[in-house]
Amino acid sequence: MAHYFDHNASTPLSPHVLAVLAEAEADLFGNPSSVHGFGQRARAGVEAAREQVARLLRCPAREIVFTSGGTESDNLALLGALRATGVAGRHVVASAIEHPAVLGACSRLEREGAAVTLVPPRPDGVVDPEAVRCALRPETVLVTVMHASNETGVVQPVAEIARIARHAGALFHCDGVQAAARLPVDVRAIGADLYSISGHKFNGPKGTGALYVRDGVRIEPLGAGGRQERERRPGTENGPALVALGAAAEWLAAHLDTETSRLAALRDRLERGLLDRLPGAAVNGAGSPRTPNTTSVRFAGLDGEALAIALDLAGFAVSTGAACAGGSVRPSHVLLAMGLAPGEARSSLRFSLGLGNDEAQVDALIEAVEAAAARQRRKPAAVGRG
Repeated sequence: MAHYFDHNASTPLSPHVLAVLAEAEADLFGNPSSVHGFGQRARAGVEAAREQVARLLRCPAREIVFTSGGTESDNLALLGALRATGVAGRHVVASAIEHPAVLGACSRLEREGAAVTLVPPRPDGVVDPEAVRCALRPETVLVTVMHASNETGVVQPVAEIARIARHAGALFHCDGVQAAARLPVDVRAIGADLYSISGHKFNGPKGTGALYVRDGVRIEPLGAGGRQERERRPGTENGPALVALGAAAEWLAAHLDTETSRLAALRDRLERGLLDRLPGAAVNGAGSPRTPNTTSVRFAGLDGEALAIALDLAGFAVSTGAACAGGSVRPSHVLLAMGLAPGEARSSLRFSLGLGNDEAQVDALIEAVEAAAARQRRKPAAVGRG
């Protein structure tokens, strides 16, 4: 039997959301922009979903823009906000541990004439608000720092960073893709101007997401066409998928407290087992506030990619947190930014828990990691690895 411990990458549809999606696909096939009854029923479903997502983030529904997911939300926030004011000569501050969706958007802005400063985290994985303050310039128009790391789970002091950005007259964008799925989020209490989420991180359908846009913040659409989403995201809305996204957001809001406690207990059980039974194991970001479902563990002297493959063959899905390019595995940019050596970063695995995981699965995973590590240590060292 296969056991899934990669919920930060994607989550399965919950049975409730799957049922909602099936019903919506059958009944809400009309175009939400059409004036006839079929279209208006679809529109009602989309707007109900907007209300559900808004309740999850504790904001008015009019401030929710539906997107295709976290990547589009991040791109719409950064590119849209900068292009609305003019990119050339502007300055953006971002943390060095952002998701590639944010870092890629920053690179695009640099090609369009903006300057970007990347602020590294401390060794504990936390971005120091004072380091953000020191990176600000008179021409800074936007600061972007993720709410919680997809790799380590470390939660950032985003409310304090938002206050610093606001005092400097800059917008604050927060990639909340991981945090909104694991923590209570109040975008207004944070002080965010823009906040990104993705449906498939909390048991909703892929291809759905949202961007919170505070009233008064101007963003330029990434595409041209229709006037959907208050002229901020053209294109016919995927009504059934958005209805399912709303159902997932509503379920999460209702069950977040109990799920948070359950997952934290499982995560702690997993960490204790790994640290007790594998000499040299250490948790990346230990001691920092973290999302309750995530742990990044490095295993001294071992190869994380080989461990992940061995665990997959044993029926356990985990992640290395590394990016593959050109046939070679690069160490995680997040772990390197935290000060880990390349070998330490390559020895790390990310375990992220979610719906369906239980104590028996966690105990079986600990056994499987111990066995895979023992087999790897018995093999001769690989030659030619940098």
